[in-house]
Amino acid sequence: MIKVGFITTPLSGAHAVRGVGFYTRLLLSHLHALASRYDVALTEISVPSPDFDLIHYPFFDLFYHTLPFTKAARTIVTIHDVIPLEFPDHYPPGLRGRLNLKQQKLSLRSVSGVFTDSYASVKSIHKYLGVPRDRIKLIYLAASEIYRPQKVSAVVSQKYSLPQKFALFVGDINWNKNLPALVQSCLTLGVDLVIVGKQAAQVDALDLSHPELRHIARLRQLFSSPLIHRPGFVPDADLVEIYNAAAVYCQPSFAEGFGIPIVEAMACGTPVVCSDTSSMPEIAGEAAVYFSPSDPEALQKSLFRVLSDAPLRRRLSRLGLVQARKFSWRQTAAATLQAYQNSL
Repeated sequence: MIKVGFITTPLSGAHAVRGVGFYTRLLLSHLHALASRYDVALTEISVPSPDFDLIHYPFFDLFYHTLPFTKAARTIVTIHDVIPLEFPDHYPPGLRGRLNLKQQKLSLRSVSGVFTDSYASVKSIHKYLGVPRDRIKLIYLAASEIYRPQKVSAVVSQKYSLPQKFALFVGDINWNKNLPALVQSCLTLGVDLVIVGKQAAQVDALDLSHPELRHIARLRQLFSSPLIHRPGFVPDADLVEIYNAAAVYCQPSFAEGFGIPIVEAMACGTPVVCSDTSSMPEIAGEAAVYFSPSDPEALQKSLFRVLSDAPLRRRLSRLGLVQARKFSWRQTAAATLQAYQNSL
């Protein structure tokens, strides 16, 4: 039996409620359910140990030393994206960050394999980190099984003061999310926008002296409109209903490693409008209306088209339900366990 140590540090701290924590929690639960079928003994650990045949790090930070140079055992690491390297002007690492990036690249040379979430990320990891293509394994993610079409309760509508008709965005407000363009488009159209996420609700408390937060100043001004609703962090059970209540979900990002909210929206039957770059066409397929994230007018036109065309919304809803079924955490876990075996 293969003994695998799974590093669980993303389950605590700031990452616990972000994409990495989401990935770690859902992957672990499905790995435990399937491990015995693949002759794998899976153990959750916080520190690498030579007691295992294989160690899996589900998180890789570009600018912090998260991957040891000396490996306790054969090592797998998940790299979700390298967006800061694709847009260096917006994610300046500083001197310490550049030194850590060099060290992280050196540490990658001795790993047995790299997992990532999209073919777009496969290409970027090869380009910016120099990892050979044959050592990168593409394993798609998925929405949690709770995301599905369902009736929206009056309790949730009242709890979050949901407008009767609104566009929805779920996630952080990092530069790559291109959120100012989405907010401005909704204001121009006179459309309510609900932004779910802890960062959006706390934007007034952020220190704008940090170079990665220069775009926040514009957001602060735009957020003053009564059309913009920021409920903050929302539990999954309520978020399912908010997706179902939305007239359209929009992902205006310049880049995404995968784009889980897109799949969550599709799984709920919510029409999707998203950027035509990075992983997004790969994930949404034919179930979305696309625009260039560098063209605010195209974003606005795409939103207006979907919001004003009920037959188009119904078609996107049907296509989205079909597309979302192509992704499942059971498949993700099975592919991960098979990759563990192959690496040994």
